Amino acid sequence: MATDSGKNPITDEPDKDESQPWLVRNVRRNFLTGLLVTVPAALVVIALLWFFTTIDSVLQPFIQFFFGEPITGLGFAITLVLIYLAGILASNIVGKRLIQFGEAIVGRLPILRQIYNAAKQAMNSISGASRAKAAFREVVLVEFPRKGIRAVAFITNEIQDADGRQLIAIYIPTAPVPTSGYFALVTEEEITRTNISVDTAMKMVISSGIASPQELDARIGGRVPLRPE
Repeated sequence: MATDSGKNPITDEPDKDESQPWLVRNVRRNFLTGLLVTVPAALVVIALLWFFTTIDSVLQPFIQFFFGEPITGLGFAITLVLIYLAGILASNIVGKRLIQFGEAIVGRLPILRQIYNAAKQAMNSISGASRAKAAFREVVLVEFPRKGIRAVAFITNEIQDADGRQLIAIYIPTAPVPTSGYFALVTEEEITRTNISVDTAMKMVISSGIASPQELDARIGGRVPLRPE
């Protein structure tokens, strides 16, 4: 049985509203605690279901053509098998030659070439298959969408323009879904370096700031140290 500790389950501080009856405070506290447990789990389940149904639906038209009706789950299983077979094929000499031949053909197509190269580079960075640095190297703050408002961003690359000026490629994720966002090229003076790890920043974005560090060490333009009160 839950005990009435007189503390808020979210802040772990004494409940300020002690004027309410014990039963009301206990029900409210347990309900909020239940939300903290069930909402993240529900989001994970929804994401898994979306991933499953999206992949499963790709091959369902072919399954329906051969079997006369759609079979839930078979498209997902076939997709996994095809991915595994593609990995086996890409691991031998014949498969590598075929892949090189296919990439050479795609490389001659203006639009598909950019899409394929970008997708391949992104997958190599995420999976760690290449020796390149991680896709998200560092967490910074940038003034977005207007001056005076700072948004969390990730450094993805550092390049130089024609004049030799250093430019920093950043990705600004949207909350609470970080897979969509904005890409920008900025100078060092336009970003705020932070001590936030990539994992912590992801939690901040997904939780819309709820899961944020208590303190932030930042350095604007590599010069001015900040520490919020």
